[in-house]
Amino acid sequence: MTQTAEFEIVRDFAAPREQVYAAWTRPERFARWFGPRIFTTPADRVVLDVRPGGAWQATLVGDEGFEVTLQGVYREVAGPGRLVFTTGDPDNPGDGPASVVTLTLDEHADGTTMRFRQFGVNTDAEHAEQSKAGWLEFFDRLAEHLAVQATSSKVSARP
Repeated sequence: MTQTAEFEIVRDFAAPREQVYAAWTRPERFARWFGPRIFTTPADRVVLDVRPGGAWQATLVGDEGFEVTLQGVYREVAGPGRLVFTTGDPDNPGDGPASVVTLTLDEHADGTTMRFRQFGVNTDAEHAEQSKAGWLEFFDRLAEHLAVQATSSKVSARP
């Protein structure tokens, strides 16, 4: 029997929507925040073919050469406000967990509100909580990346 689990994370970033979207869709930016802190995600190991039906893939590298690759397919691309993508193949997951992520970005006066919803198949409540905890760490790193981007943009804009 297939188990399903769903969760949502809402996060505000002090950055324009276009910057948050770029962090999700440009490999050199994605590599700076995607993954737990104990891993690096080399930009040359990130593929983001951001179009409906396009694939995404990121290889996280840990100590002693340990690697894990995450991948999926974009289902909807309506930038800079919405991305829908899979992790794994939720239509044919076999025995492994897979999911559909819906990401919406809403701009407001102080920055951007990101709504991240993940619906998983072959996922029990414990796995969903672990996934959510992982994404929360990723989004802390995303906030740090966006803060660095904002600082470097202000510095380069000076006369």
